[in-house]
Amino acid sequence: MNYIDLHCDALTKEGVACVTAENLRAGGCALQCFAAFVDGTRGEGYERAAALCDKFDEMCKREGFRTAAQGSRGAFERGVAAMLTVEGGEAVGDDLERLDALFARGVKMMGLTWNRDNALGAANGSRGGLTAFGRACVERMCEMGMIPDVAHGSDGLISDVAEICGKRGAPFVASHAGAREVFFHPRNLTDEGIRAVAESGGVVGLYFVAKFLAADGSAEGQRAAILAHARHILRVGGEDVLALGSDFDGAPVNAYVKSPADVPRLISDLEGAFGARVAEKIALGNAKRVLGDFGKDSLALRPR
Repeated sequence: MNYIDLHCDALTKEGVACVTAENLRAGGCALQCFAAFVDGTRGEGYERAAALCDKFDEMCKREGFRTAAQGSRGAFERGVAAMLTVEGGEAVGDDLERLDALFARGVKMMGLTWNRDNALGAANGSRGGLTAFGRACVERMCEMGMIPDVAHGSDGLISDVAEICGKRGAPFVASHAGAREVFFHPRNLTDEGIRAVAESGGVVGLYFVAKFLAADGSAEGQRAAILAHARHILRVGGEDVLALGSDFDGAPVNAYVKSPADVPRLISDLEGAFGARVAEKIALGNAKRVLGDFGKDSLALRPR
């Protein structure tokens, strides 16, 4: 069974990355989202994002990855597709024209915050929501067809994004997250957050970050935790909300799912827990629906 992964940090990984062409193909990845991560500490957010866009283009050419833009023209062939995203609204700063420029570069989804409050809004663990500029930014994203990503956002920010996207009839996502009711951590979504994503028509990409999933970091402990988070998100948000968002290369290796090559084992366990139809939705169908139907450039993913 093919799968889509909504988030990895291979573009900024120092040392050996686990998200490689070999591992993606071994795991049956249909589409991998690559995040241009910008934390804003150097005050050069847009320049950093633009450089990572260049790096993404070079990687796709070198590895033979197909891009979302190629897919929208019906040019997909067999193999791995790649989508460019941004993690951290510092890439925009306080200038909406930079958002337009990133979209023109092929950025299809943007995480509004990382672990610090910024000009767009409050990060996880903080109080508050979107700033006035953040609201304008999300409005513009909905207009142009860039997907707002609330992973790393505060509970208030998620509520504000839900309000805007609800009025626009646009989906938003939490590209890499878990369920706070299963394991308490501010990076995990409340039930209200899960429902808000589901009601927008968006998806929650379940991540494999061990310390956010359970206290037990063993392979069996993480297997049980991932299935528990999946079960809870399905119960709260329904079978159309759950997807995969590994956070490979952005966190220590998970003992259960160490690389993209291990994803088939996870999918098999999801199938055993929830049945083949729901497992296919989690692995591929739900993310494909959101990425394919939202925006001016659609994806025409083909099963192998």
